Amino acid sequence: MRPLAIMLVAVLVAAGCSAPRRDKITVACGASERWCAMMVKRFSGATGVEADYVRLSSGEALERIRSARERQEFDVWHGGPADSYVAAKNQGLLEPYKSEISKEIRPEWLDRANTWSGIYAGVLSFCNNTKELAKRGMKPIRSWRELLDQRLRGGVALAHPATSGTAYTALWTQVELNGDDRNAALDYMRNLHPNVLRYNSSGSAAALQAAKEEVAVGVVFSHDCVAAQQQGYPNLEVTFPQEGTGYELGGLAVLAGAHNPGSARRYVDWALSGASQRLGPLVQFYALPTNANVPAHSKAADPATVKLVPYDVEVAGRAKEELVGRFSETIAKP
Repeated sequence: MRPLAIMLVAVLVAAGCSAPRRDKITVACGASERWCAMMVKRFSGATGVEADYVRLSSGEALERIRSARERQEFDVWHGGPADSYVAAKNQGLLEPYKSEISKEIRPEWLDRANTWSGIYAGVLSFCNNTKELAKRGMKPIRSWRELLDQRLRGGVALAHPATSGTAYTALWTQVELNGDDRNAALDYMRNLHPNVLRYNSSGSAAALQAAKEEVAVGVVFSHDCVAAQQQGYPNLEVTFPQEGTGYELGGLAVLAGAHNPGSARRYVDWALSGASQRLGPLVQFYALPTNANVPAHSKAADPATVKLVPYDVEVAGRAKEELVGRFSETIAKP
């Protein structure tokens, strides 16, 4: 090879090695498919940063993030109950970041260590198919006790807490209702087991099962049932357990080992903003916003009218691995 050609090749190789990485992020997204798609599209339009997403339930997301610890495939984790984010924080999987926008978020919905932020809130409910319940001689379910009725054999839709944050919220709700007695909580889930049609991987699937008359009732966050109603399923009715119910605080975090941490932090800033938190109803996502400047949609659950259990996200997150392990061993494998 001639000297000039050798020099040219060397210059090209050096240029290639020093070329900056394309400004792009990948989001592990734990909410509905339509919401995830809209969020990354709107973020790209607002900032010019290219973004894509992978839809994962919270248990699946935590496992993927943990497995890829050394070569992380995601930059941001967005959506899904925050107790999984607490578990991830305790394993060193999240990168602390305090956004300037966090001052607009209700303080009780922020992590004090700034490893994650609350991005929306949803209340656990019963998604009743009134037609299917009538066939079983039943009215809409209004208590956890009624959910054990033998007439509901194979008629309840529920996800598995190993993969679904919704299902873990249901399990931890039983812990709270039983005065922190985890054995009693597992006993309740064991008694419920014969009524469960099958354990889904995704919590929101229960709303669609109820809508399509596969089951009589689904245990799901109320905004997922309302979204199914809006899609043209008239026989659905949302009710809340009279004994008390749990709620999710949807999380948002920059991941440790993110390929593009600067743009990941820009995503967090944008997602916490009032402009972003007003977008949910455009795709029938009616969760409660965490930004104090954004009013709740009329179709969102009103915490003032629902009896809520005291749901400590930090405690629930620390207990998750042990409690889900016991559920998987003694009640149903994931």
